[in-house]
Amino acid sequence: MRNLISVLLASTALLSHAAWAEEVEVDANTATMADAAGETEIVVFGQGETKQVQEVGARDIAVLLPGTSPIRAIEKLPSVNVQSADAFGNYEWSTRVTIRSFNQNQLGFNFDGIPLGDMSYGNHNGLHISRVVSPENIGTVRVTQGSGSLGTQSTNNLGGTVETFSMDPLDRLAVQANATYGSDSTIRGFVRLNAGSANGLRGFVSYGYGSTDKYKGNGQQDQHMVNAKVVLPLGEAALDGWFSFSDRREQDYQDMSLGMLARLGYGSDNTYPDYALAIRLADVGNNRGDTGAPISNAAAGTVYPGNYTSVDDAYYDASGLRRDTVAALGFKSRVGEDVKVALRAYYHHNKGMGLWATPYVPSPNGTPISIRTTEYKIDRGGLFGRVDWDAGMNKLSVGGWYETNSFNQARRFYGLESRTNPGRSFRQYPKNPFFTQWEFDFDTETLQYFVEDRVDLGQLKINLGWKGFKVSNQATAVVAASFPQGKIDVTDWFQPHVGANLSLGGNTELFAGFTQATRSFASATTTGPFSTNQTGFNAIVGTLKPETSDTYELGARYNSPMFNGVVGVYLVNFKNRLLSAASGPSIVGSPSVLQNVGAVRSVGFEAVGDLKLGSGFGLFASYSYTDATYRNDVLNLSGTLLAAIKDKTVVDAPKHLLRGELTYDQGPVFGRIGVNYMSKRYFTYTNDQSVPGRAIVDASIGYRVTDGIEVQLNATNLFDKQYLGTINSGGTGNSGDRQTLLVGAPQQFFVTLKAGF
Repeated sequence: MRNLISVLLASTALLSHAAWAEEVEVDANTATMADAAGETEIVVFGQGETKQVQEVGARDIAVLLPGTSPIRAIEKLPSVNVQSADAFGNYEWSTRVTIRSFNQNQLGFNFDGIPLGDMSYGNHNGLHISRVVSPENIGTVRVTQGSGSLGTQSTNNLGGTVETFSMDPLDRLAVQANATYGSDSTIRGFVRLNAGSANGLRGFVSYGYGSTDKYKGNGQQDQHMVNAKVVLPLGEAALDGWFSFSDRREQDYQDMSLGMLARLGYGSDNTYPDYALAIRLADVGNNRGDTGAPISNAAAGTVYPGNYTSVDDAYYDASGLRRDTVAALGFKSRVGEDVKVALRAYYHHNKGMGLWATPYVPSPNGTPISIRTTEYKIDRGGLFGRVDWDAGMNKLSVGGWYETNSFNQARRFYGLESRTNPGRSFRQYPKNPFFTQWEFDFDTETLQYFVEDRVDLGQLKINLGWKGFKVSNQATAVVAASFPQGKIDVTDWFQPHVGANLSLGGNTELFAGFTQATRSFASATTTGPFSTNQTGFNAIVGTLKPETSDTYELGARYNSPMFNGVVGVYLVNFKNRLLSAASGPSIVGSPSVLQNVGAVRSVGFEAVGDLKLGSGFGLFASYSYTDATYRNDVLNLSGTLLAAIKDKTVVDAPKHLLRGELTYDQGPVFGRIGVNYMSKRYFTYTNDQSVPGRAIVDASIGYRVTDGIEVQLNATNLFDKQYLGTINSGGTGNSGDRQTLLVGAPQQFFVTLKAGF
């Protein structure tokens, strides 16, 4: 049975050079749990690196709940905080990643080197990883907890990078088919057809479909995904291509506050399909003056039904619709014995929108609700490449990246049919708006380069280098509103890195590093310097500073056939923190503008280890301690105190993260049980509101029926813990309760049949 999976690395175990060695060949009709607790490590710990680096592979992803986002696969790693309201980690409104207290829009993400932007909801410069690759087609996911390698295509990565790499096609005919069924009418199917020869063209094409009912309220979340990859060897060179198409539609869960949870319960959600209740709530809100809309039904009175006390306690429905196409073509080759070159071009097109049944704007026919949308279109293309020269004790690398991105964002309103029939589905793209509030075109141009020298002095290895970039952002109004037009850019041509790795002989090594990073501005009306009015933009365009970070790391690694582990400490000084704040007294109409409000200091400790216990058993554990605090109170541009937060803990930065897994794989049986503990999290800047810590247990067990056929059972939230999954989904306030929390998924069970030949 151990021949069911053989794992072949197309390059080194740690793919430190994304443009050159970016495929991981996994010869597995399906990547299963085989060898996860045997000779092969669950996590690769970055031997030889000068910074904290770990990666998980296809074997580890395969034993998770099928269809799970690769983001969930990395939450076991130290200092990685992953939050989601669903078991799969695919529900984008809820999915959040923070690393060493840096939030998601301060991290870098890419796929086969293709930049994914910050993967935020309504992303202006990329897309979520769950919309570009099916998890069955992933070879490895690498996390750099610091600021990432110099060659990473990202201008967001102040505090770390997450790099995902596709698996390489096999050199033979192979078919893989998976089918999953589980709680809340979850169904998922995946099929992949592979063909090719050892020395010729090889490739695969796959199709995946997943659908699940919401675990509370009513609605559905589903996705269609097509992936294709080809590799063509050309002597010492090779061409490769990637294509993906994704169509995702997800009906949203209602954002909650602590007060709403106490009053309405953890099972409260939007009213869909109870349209009559939504109309009544809107009528009462109008009668009370809560919405600012005209009274539409005085007979409804001014008292909300049941335990509702606000029109915002429950909306009729909300959803996110996303359709993406990604294509890439790469070339790599040796030039003589010592030089390698690589080049990759890519294109990404996105159409998406977020829909909300708003009681604040009535439909033209008098229905007290309309559909408010935020609509997105992305057309971006880019090119990146590198040259690597092995000059004996020096290994020199030079590379660059260019991208042009056209992003269109609009706010529109669509009417509902009547007071008794909405006449529209929130799972379809609406047509014929009755009002466009605003529409803007954003053009962003990115130019980045890097230079690196890896010096080999025997037991001592030194990395020296730097990267630099210029990012220009231009906003142009299509339908004018209060948002500004204009141009702003960030230029930093020298962001240095220095690191060292010292082998102590045997199994132990020490590493240390320093990295400086700068983050570019965002191009959108909903975030960044363009989220103010023209007066506010004009006030900051010449003075606003980009966020920067200085990261210091020190650690030790141990690697033996029985145990692999890392311990490390770090210090991060984060400067020029950006926050949207009022520029002066509201009574004179001063706009809210993005401004620099001070610094953050983070210090922490990380430990992670993988122990092989014998007889098929393995043990994995990680722990991280983070102390991240604001170093300054928040003042507006006129010097007035807005928030006294000096020495307060950074929001969504739990001090303690602890993860553990017990694995078993021997003969036909394999399994895993894991616990994920996270301590208290603050969701206000002044730390007056928080959510308690929680420990979630997941488990899986499988049986290999024959060579190539297996059955796998997965349980998520095994002990049905009631907890809050995501915080700050609706933004972060200075103090007080806020409707910005999402409930975590309850206990769920799933069964999967996998067959491959």
